[in-house]
Amino acid sequence: MEEEEDVKGGVATSAMAASYNEQIRPLLDAVDRLRQLNVSQEGIQLPTIVVVGDQSSGKSSVLESLAGISLPRGQGICTRVPLVMRLQDKDDDAGDEAASLHLEYNGCVVATSEAEVADAIIVATREIAGCGKGISGAPITLVVRKRGVPDLTLVDLPGITRVPVHGQPEDIYDQIARIIKAYIAPSESIILNVLSATVDFPTCESIRMSQQVDRTGERTLAVVTKSDKAPEGLLEKVNADDVHIGLGYVCVRNRIGDEETYEAAREAEARLFADHRLLSKIDKSMVGVPTLARRLTQIQATIIARSLPDIVKQINDKLKRSSDELGQMPPELCTVADAVREFFHIVKKVRASLEKVLVRGEFDEYPNDRHFHGTARLAEMIESFARTLPAQAQAQAPDGCCFLEEEMRVLEETKGINLPNFLSRSALHVLLNRKVESIAHVPHDLVSQVWDYVEDLVMKVLHRHSCSYPQVHPSCRTAVQNLMDKARKRSELHVNELIDMEMVANYTSSPEYMKAWTSMMDGQSRLRKALDDHSKSTAVVALPGFGGTDVSHLRQDPNKAMEAFDLKARLAAYWNSVLLRLVDGLALHVLYSIKRLAEKDLEDELAAQVVGNNMEGVKQMLVPTPAAASKRERLRKSISLLRESRQVVANIMDRINGATTDHVLS
Repeated sequence: MEEEEDVKGGVATSAMAASYNEQIRPLLDAVDRLRQLNVSQEGIQLPTIVVVGDQSSGKSSVLESLAGISLPRGQGICTRVPLVMRLQDKDDDAGDEAASLHLEYNGCVVATSEAEVADAIIVATREIAGCGKGISGAPITLVVRKRGVPDLTLVDLPGITRVPVHGQPEDIYDQIARIIKAYIAPSESIILNVLSATVDFPTCESIRMSQQVDRTGERTLAVVTKSDKAPEGLLEKVNADDVHIGLGYVCVRNRIGDEETYEAAREAEARLFADHRLLSKIDKSMVGVPTLARRLTQIQATIIARSLPDIVKQINDKLKRSSDELGQMPPELCTVADAVREFFHIVKKVRASLEKVLVRGEFDEYPNDRHFHGTARLAEMIESFARTLPAQAQAQAPDGCCFLEEEMRVLEETKGINLPNFLSRSALHVLLNRKVESIAHVPHDLVSQVWDYVEDLVMKVLHRHSCSYPQVHPSCRTAVQNLMDKARKRSELHVNELIDMEMVANYTSSPEYMKAWTSMMDGQSRLRKALDDHSKSTAVVALPGFGGTDVSHLRQDPNKAMEAFDLKARLAAYWNSVLLRLVDGLALHVLYSIKRLAEKDLEDELAAQVVGNNMEGVKQMLVPTPAAASKRERLRKSISLLRESRQVVANIMDRINGATTDHVLS
């Protein structure tokens, strides 16, 4: 009966081993392959068992016991770089019983042996971190394929030290802390905290660090070394759990001296926890390196199985983002024809944007930036021009002159041999030209303001649509400046023509002129009456269009005053037509010139500047900027890495699903 039970137990054990090989080992292989691909550089965290501990806590001894090999020993920090240990149990039917070891670092694979592995790690460490006592975050991977080792991947980190020794940098603690926190912070990391039984656990720096990222201890497992050195009170310490180790404790005895084999060390460990008067009281599920190996294997399998679906999602999401980002980059230009097509595509987009903001008043591309609401800003400029123009007109009479004195003086200086009551045209011309000259600078100020604004707007829109090709910006800037110089010159000529026309001829067909003149002339009879009334020393009269004014000084020559009043009324009525003509004419010129610039002139000028001169400008687009080239290369590498990572996971999932199906069918 006992023999039958043994057989059944052996069958069960074999079935469990087969299940492990079919289910867990592929998952571990997949994660190790993803780690080899360095998928973490894409922000994808992998489930990892991270080994931390204070200096001289026995960290290296624990790893040696698990791997069955010797690691570097010495004073100070022995582990100066992260050491990724991939332990793989050799199959019984592998044939070759010898262990197989190799190191991976700096893109190299270096084969080694059990006898030489410590020296090989030292050489690799020096190559990465230098020959001194400094540390580095660049990892070394040690692959150990050996019969009897647990299938585990662990990351051994530098031991924590607060006081730098000779040759170590002053900020050695901060450097180590940064490396450790980078590994233990991700929620996917399991923290294997190595504690010496000879110290109080709450005082350990490694406990303090792990508690900062794992306050509840739910992903922290503690291994207590040197149990044989301080057995008193150890049972109470692990049972009390003052430092909140959620995954529990495992107490171990490491190999002592080089004379013991690892098998002998395990036998001595078993005797210690079985026979020692104090240590034998610790629960057997909490003692021994074999127990630690089983616990780590179980924890590792659980976290990998739990994390893998999220890893798949992260890979797919990151792959999509990188692919989309690469797709949004401008096309890679290989020929001049490619560059010409891309350039005119940019010009087309610039023209469309300018037509929206400067011609049609559509602001969907810049909803919140008022500077790009071109038609509104231009309207504000023209409205300001319409208000400023009449205010800038020179007063009819120089300082000190009274009402109608200037008009009377001009009439006197422009009189000729004419019929009586003949209004001199030259008198009106003199006064009108004086007023036109006084406001001639205002239209020039407007066109200067308009083209300064349009130039700024065009350059910003052009830069926005050609931001991927900054190498053509100098040529584009030259083209825009040339175009604006031409536009300013045309506008200056147009303003000069408007001013010259007003100064050369006086004409209007607007009925408003006669209405305004007639309305003002209604006050002529009031003026005559005030001039003929000598009973008062002053004669203040309210005149339409001119307000109340004292006219007593005009009594000396009332006839000339009446003629001057007619001249003043005609000039005031006609001046309204002049102002309206200037405002309307200049507004239409500005709007037409801007429409022409957006729809035709800009494209012609850009083509001449960038595509002309034997296509020198457009050829510059063939040479990508260092930033664009670097970004494109980074995205391509990212996409390649993520695709390979996705395939690794897909293959493993297919393998697991296939094994599950075969198991069910059998």
